[in-house]
Amino acid sequence: MKKTALLFSVISLILMASASAFAGTLEDVKAKGILTCGISEGVPGFSIPDSTGTWVGFDVDMARAVAAAVLADPSKVKFVPLASKQKIVAVSSGQVDLTSRTTTWTLKRDGKQGVDFTHVVFYDGQGFLIPNKLGVRSARELDGASVCVTAGTTTELNLADFARANGIKVEAVVFDGKKEALNAYASGRCDCFTTDISQLASLRSTLKDPKAHSILPEVISKEPLAPLVRHGDNQWKDIVTWVINGLVAAEENGITAANVDKIMATSQNPVVRRMLGTSGDTGSYLGLDKEWLVRAIKAVGNYGEIYDRHFGPGTALDIPRGVNNLWLRGGLQYAMPIR
Repeated sequence: MKKTALLFSVISLILMASASAFAGTLEDVKAKGILTCGISEGVPGFSIPDSTGTWVGFDVDMARAVAAAVLADPSKVKFVPLASKQKIVAVSSGQVDLTSRTTTWTLKRDGKQGVDFTHVVFYDGQGFLIPNKLGVRSARELDGASVCVTAGTTTELNLADFARANGIKVEAVVFDGKKEALNAYASGRCDCFTTDISQLASLRSTLKDPKAHSILPEVISKEPLAPLVRHGDNQWKDIVTWVINGLVAAEENGITAANVDKIMATSQNPVVRRMLGTSGDTGSYLGLDKEWLVRAIKAVGNYGEIYDRHFGPGTALDIPRGVNNLWLRGGLQYAMPIR
């Protein structure tokens, strides 16, 4: 009996230690007074330092929205640039509280690598960037080509799958980071460069003569990009998921950074009132206060405002919303009910 009791005590201690190791991110962030977020090393439109050294971009704004909801200050974020091969382990090891970094949601990553994905913020697909002078019009014409690709990404496997499925041979030239891969492509080390199409558009804009390069028409994969958190902390996962979901819901309901205060004061719509905390207390479900979503919207705007600010008409990238539009407009962005 004593041995059994001792065994149960040891097991209980192990479980308690495991729970404490993988829970409490909200409390940790509040205690630090800052959110630590992994981002890319620099991809225009997604995350890049501006002329003052301040990080800006679509992924950056997602993190600032979480900081606004949790810490009441969107500037309370420490951004940690991560290479592709670091973006998963940085989260699972606790180096960062959150990664908002063009990361594809896959079964292996979600089920085996110690992370949980939240809400898909950008539906993407893999493509190819190639110099116009080569005269290639289709990815199926790449037989014998050398292709610059980044290590630790889904693009390596997708490239191999595409070549095998289409009966062509390509040489994958692998680099640790996207900057290195892009620079190698720009110098002529590779015939073409492959990654997500949104990033191809972004990185093409940094080349000496962007118009001398084209993105081939084929989309060879599905790349649902989503922020990720450490596995095992359900409350923190819920917070990040529902902040982003709330930004989509705000766009669905016409709530913007400019009008959120007015709508909060005047709206009689029960859905809107629940979202903005004037009816009920949805924040309590997350361990937050009633105005968690109001602060996030004030800080960065709704999903559509964020998208247009970094990818919309008038930007250097000008990437059409397409499947990233609201479901009401034929896209895939759909907010779960806040109730």
